[in-house]
Amino acid sequence: MAALGESVVAKHEMQRFMVECMTTAGASDSHALQLAQVLLEADIRGHYSHGLNRLDMYVRDVQQNVCKGDGEPVILKERAGTAWVDGNNLLGPVVGNFCMDLAIKKAKIAGIGWVVAKGSNHYGIAGWYALRAMKQGMLGMSMTNTSPISYPTRSAVPALGTNPISLAAPGTADDAFVLDMASTTVAIGKVFIYFYFGMTTGRVKYDSS
Repeated sequence: MAALGESVVAKHEMQRFMVECMTTAGASDSHALQLAQVLLEADIRGHYSHGLNRLDMYVRDVQQNVCKGDGEPVILKERAGTAWVDGNNLLGPVVGNFCMDLAIKKAKIAGIGWVVAKGSNHYGIAGWYALRAMKQGMLGMSMTNTSPISYPTRSAVPALGTNPISLAAPGTADDAFVLDMASTTVAIGKVFIYFYFGMTTGRVKYDSS
């Protein structure tokens, strides 16, 4: 039951809404669905900074041709357990899914799958991809760089990305270990959430300029 002032939306309806927004913006059905699934999983897991809250960013990216709404990643080079992929400037979740699925395929044969990509975009929660491997009974790891938006110690100029990393490992009795974190003190998306709601953490200062 929703608290006073809140509303409850069914997961399938939320996914339908996000897919419709993305296809209207110019993304293909497949790419829109892949994005919606990642955003929905973020909200389900409590990462509200990376769920529906981010939909507007992806819509604008496709509308303004910052990234492509259709196409396929391309394997540039590969060996038995490794690959280098060109994401062709597609939506991040499309590139992320392609790379992790390729890594899983290689790991089943070679014992390890290590895939890196260029030409990608914001891919949502890193944990989505690590979990993708874990659900196949494997150890999953996913990481990415971001734009330099964080400040090194005693610096007045941003130079570091939040550069998230996720690790996932299956356990016994339906248990599992999943780590999904920024490599900075806090993920920038969570800072934005606090800013939107006029909240403070005691450690974060905002520059409204």
